Amino acid sequence: MFADPEINKTHRLAAVNSINWARILAQITYYFYSYFNLIHQSSFLPASTVRFVVPTGNFGDILAGYFAKRMGLPAEKLVIATNENDILHRFWESGKYEKHPVYGQDAEGGLVSDGVKAHESGVKETLSPAMDILVSSNFERLLWFLAYDVYSTSADAVSQRRAQAGEHVRDWLHDLKACGGFAVDAQMLAQAKRDFSSYRVSDDETLATIKHVFNAPASTDYILDPHSAIGIAAALRDINVAGPPSTHHISLATAHPAKFSNAVEQALPDHTTFFAEKVLPEEFKGLEDKPRRVSLVKKADGWEGVRKIVVAEVEAERRAAEKGA
Repeated sequence: MFADPEINKTHRLAAVNSINWARILAQITYYFYSYFNLIHQSSFLPASTVRFVVPTGNFGDILAGYFAKRMGLPAEKLVIATNENDILHRFWESGKYEKHPVYGQDAEGGLVSDGVKAHESGVKETLSPAMDILVSSNFERLLWFLAYDVYSTSADAVSQRRAQAGEHVRDWLHDLKACGGFAVDAQMLAQAKRDFSSYRVSDDETLATIKHVFNAPASTDYILDPHSAIGIAAALRDINVAGPPSTHHISLATAHPAKFSNAVEQALPDHTTFFAEKVLPEEFKGLEDKPRRVSLVKKADGWEGVRKIVVAEVEAERRAAEKGA
């Protein structure tokens, strides 16, 4: 529909998701807000450093952190936390961005097949569905900035540097589409590692982290959603390699656990009553019993059938608004 000339003549469509720059712009504020809260804590010393850990699927939220860092936020590192769809983690490990089946890690940290048959498109269904993404839409934005910094000099005209970076990204994305992947050279990978590190977190680790945080004495029965749990798991792992105790970790939360009760109930099977009474918002209670409104589109009608429904719904809302006015 976005590429359809017919609907673009009459309607202005926009995606309010992590591809939308307005959303990334708003997310930049999270980093500054949390940083300024941290530095007022007694545990933050003059020599302290900060790492931000971000559960990452489409690379939008952590890209906002990258922009914040470029704007001057003193973040030592941005830590990518992926689920078992680990294309981003594998890039930071190898410099290769490939649509391969999911992998795990052996005891030495090497990549090995985890024996899971991936979806034909390469995506595996996990307990953190918002991160079940094969190709991260915002990653090409980072690639552009990396190419801009690596393959040109300050002596070049800005327009020339921008064009060169765009050509590199275009070639990589062509290889991704045509060949299923691409690789960057050592200079590009080193540039990427200046600001980022990464971890891959399995479903089992996700469940274990939800349980660990819930049972921790200082957490007061706090329940993580599975996406936020991936960030915490990566943060706990990174603490062991991040250097001195003066390094602080801020792990970004992403969702309310009520949206992912399946994962929470698997992690805390003995606390379903607690979840229903203390965690589930009042607006969610009885929601499954309310009437459902569904607009069906025949498979044979394809996306054009969806377009007809969108046009009809917009027209109905327009008429209602005019009537109300």
